[in-house]
Amino acid sequence: MKAEQGELDGVVLFRPAPHHDSRGLFTRTFDAAVAAEAGLAPATFIQDSQSRSRRGTVRGLHGRSGQGESKLVRCARGAVHDVLVDIRPHSPTFGRSMAVRLDDEDFVTLYVPAGLLHGFQALTEPADTCYRIDREHDPAEDLAVRYDDPDLRIAWPLPVTEVSRRDREAGSWAGLLRRLGG
Repeated sequence: MKAEQGELDGVVLFRPAPHHDSRGLFTRTFDAAVAAEAGLAPATFIQDSQSRSRRGTVRGLHGRSGQGESKLVRCARGAVHDVLVDIRPHSPTFGRSMAVRLDDEDFVTLYVPAGLLHGFQALTEPADTCYRIDREHDPAEDLAVRYDDPDLRIAWPLPVTEVSRRDREAGSWAGLLRRLGG
């Protein structure tokens, strides 16, 4: 497994080397030693979650206020177009976004540090996305920005077919900046 720095400060992509044989495949999806070599302090993940999405569905853009949350994200079945937006006012990549394909062929795992918005679009029917999160969910800390906010200009690769009511009614990037004092 190799670790590489993402386009946003603190983001790390873990790229395993799946072993294929007549039985199928085996791959490592996380390695604490590789994470430490990439500069990540040991993390205690306290919650594992999984979502299943239909092709074209967009989930996000979600984040947390307060201490935020760090998470590992991977696609266990199918493929997703994963998007991150840096909302940390003092970050060198504040306001920038990045996108990466996560799928069940390359098995890339994405480390998302606290202070980023996260969202994805399912590229396949279905797509199962797995998350390991380092803090308990507190609804009072939820942040959300519309997936189609014109200031962010996120290019979703497919027509958007499904979005939750919460995500359709999420606030704007400009509104989040005001809330953050920026």
